[in-house]
Amino acid sequence: MSDLLFRCSVDGQDKIFTSECNLFLSKLIENFANPIREVLQARQTRQQAFDAGDMPDFDPTTAAIRNQDWQVAPLPADLQDRRLEITGPPSDKKMVINALNANVKCFMADFEDSMSPIWKNVVAGQINLRDAVRGTISYDAPDTGKHYQLNDETALLLCRVRGLHLPEAHITFNGDIVPACLIDFGCYLFHNHQALRDKGTGVYYYIPKLEHYTEARIWANIFAFAENELQLPKSTIRATMLIETFPAVFQMDEILYELRDYAAALNCGRWDYIFSFIKTLGLHKQFLLADRSTLTMNAPFLSAYSRLLIKTCHRRGVLAMGGMAAFIPSRDEAVNKLAMQKVQNDKTLEANNGHDGTWIAHPGLAPIAYDAFNAVLGDNKNQMSITRANDNITTQDLYELPEFNASEASVRDNIKIALQYIEAWLDGDGCRAIYNLMEDAATAEISRSSIWQLAKHQAVLDSGKIMDKATITTLIDEEVLVVKQELGERFNETGFAKARDIFEALIFTDNCPSFLTLPCYDEIVAGD
Repeated sequence: MSDLLFRCSVDGQDKIFTSECNLFLSKLIENFANPIREVLQARQTRQQAFDAGDMPDFDPTTAAIRNQDWQVAPLPADLQDRRLEITGPPSDKKMVINALNANVKCFMADFEDSMSPIWKNVVAGQINLRDAVRGTISYDAPDTGKHYQLNDETALLLCRVRGLHLPEAHITFNGDIVPACLIDFGCYLFHNHQALRDKGTGVYYYIPKLEHYTEARIWANIFAFAENELQLPKSTIRATMLIETFPAVFQMDEILYELRDYAAALNCGRWDYIFSFIKTLGLHKQFLLADRSTLTMNAPFLSAYSRLLIKTCHRRGVLAMGGMAAFIPSRDEAVNKLAMQKVQNDKTLEANNGHDGTWIAHPGLAPIAYDAFNAVLGDNKNQMSITRANDNITTQDLYELPEFNASEASVRDNIKIALQYIEAWLDGDGCRAIYNLMEDAATAEISRSSIWQLAKHQAVLDSGKIMDKATITTLIDEEVLVVKQELGERFNETGFAKARDIFEALIFTDNCPSFLTLPCYDEIVAGD
């Protein structure tokens, strides 16, 4: 077995990538790198079929799994009440402490959508989680001298690894770049399984971007292999799978069945789901999506998605987690009042539908989200009793879109958001507050893919403008000037020229590129 080779070195790297950990990682990579590459190739093949008109649907060959009565392994006690979760990047030590101390049930430390994977962030994230598990993490703010440390009681920690599609180019094995998910998963498990078990809990993950039950099968095999290798009791590892791709909504039963020894919940990753809808069906004009700001969970296709997830989860004995509230508190009273009302409406809808919990991006939203879920939960830990057994959600329901509208104002906002987010990501910041929303990779994906779709079909905006290349280029020119005025001198210190190049490459193309983070990643690796 060959050694792992590291492209560069940063402070603290030797604390995580010890010889023992590297041996464990090598075994994971040797056994699972090729299967991961195979399912990624299968994704491309399926997408080609979708482009040709073969629409995603429930698979008749797996009907028996959907029709039979079975359940996943019983949930551990500390995974039964997850009514409120907060998320953020593990690389920010102060944020990790504040999130674990927040008035929430769980903190999902996100190596994927909210963290830019420059190498120092990857290493810092693992160090911060290791110290958090042990209760030793602390931070002294250099500007104020304020000391941050964990409270006696903290939120339950869950680790979201990067998706199967993402590489970790800072490490090679036998000359090949390794899957990032195996590094995130392996390091967190190796360094924390014993400390977590000593605390009477398990090792809990979020798994993103699944598209097919064969991908879930790989994760089940990874979990089983890792538990055997580290001599852990079966089901020490429990995972929440994000249903955030359009193909996966038709495979939720199958995904849970493959992971029945390890599943804890499914989650409505709504922002990525909207992006995936565009990416999956983008070549077909009849699936033009309306403005992002109008796509609430009341939209027919999103309501059906939420309800089907609840129905599936509760039938199979796992929790049904709701989606992210991306709003953040504003100092503008009028803006803040409108945003908080939208959050309240959204969380009340989720709770009344039967979700067991929900996500927020800012602790200031915790009281609103808690009120919504406490009102329906009361003293109960979850809403597993809400079966939605008589709610017949059909394939047609999952395709039912709201009336199309495309406003020039929304296009302009999407341009500014995408450009600023790409620039932030290249600079090492995977989540950033932009125009009173906490933007991460998922929300930025909606912004750029929406413009790609409008350009692909040369849609007509409410202003009468046709979304051809000349119009879009002019809009980008104008919005770059707006951002420059907003940022002032800082604009000249940023990478907006490179961000614009990447953005235009993503929207002026025949097929919707799979993920904006892939071309961005090439840039940050070159800079590390």
